[in-house]
Amino acid sequence: MQLKDKVALVTGGGAGIGRGIVERFLEEGARVAIAQRSVPDEALLEDDAVLHVPADLSDVASVPAVVERTVEHFGGLDVLVNNAGVMFERHLSELGVDEWETMAAINLRAPVFLAQAALPHFRERGGGSIVNIGSVEGELTNPSHVAYAATKAGVHGMTRAMAIDLGADGVRCNAIAPGWITSNLSEAYLDSKKDPAAAREALHALHPVGRLGQPRDVGDLAVYLAGDHARFLSGEVIVLDGGRTIRLPTPE
Repeated sequence: MQLKDKVALVTGGGAGIGRGIVERFLEEGARVAIAQRSVPDEALLEDDAVLHVPADLSDVASVPAVVERTVEHFGGLDVLVNNAGVMFERHLSELGVDEWETMAAINLRAPVFLAQAALPHFRERGGGSIVNIGSVEGELTNPSHVAYAATKAGVHGMTRAMAIDLGADGVRCNAIAPGWITSNLSEAYLDSKKDPAAAREALHALHPVGRLGQPRDVGDLAVYLAGDHARFLSGEVIVLDGGRTIRLPTPE
């Protein structure tokens, strides 16, 4: 088991990408605190290795308590996964200041101050690993994603800077930049198309690996980054998109 006896804090770990990460961490022997507003389903909470920490990550004053509750319950902290995020589409001409502030608070500010709160506990353990969930939209982007792309690009830059600042403490920091990962929301989006089957076929064709990503794909990479096998890897942003963004568009 790659994460045996390790304690991890995963924000937004109850669904989607976060759920994929939590499930893989548990399979690899970790104990996991899930920080989010909503209560995870019973299938997760029945596991004694899982703790739900209620948290409003848009409120920076509440962030230290999330880390302290995790440490109080499990006795320490080895891994922080900053997964929680928010995304909405808004053209620049219509973007409100409050909308910008909400996205920046959850996507960018919360990870910074969670890492800050975790640092003393990492030092007590002799080191640790931070895994930030960025996005391919931190590198390339879509229409009406000014705020989202900006915050995810910020996550990528923050990751590199954290790796420099925290290396002397034995803390590694890396980011995963997922592409299209299947979720309830992505499936609803495809179902809303005029021809859902054709939309799915076209989307699959964009991926050289021939399929869409799954939450467990992100979980597999997060396990590696969190574990000791990645002990010489820090400051990297790893694109996980089935090869989609390396493919040049060509006319049919």
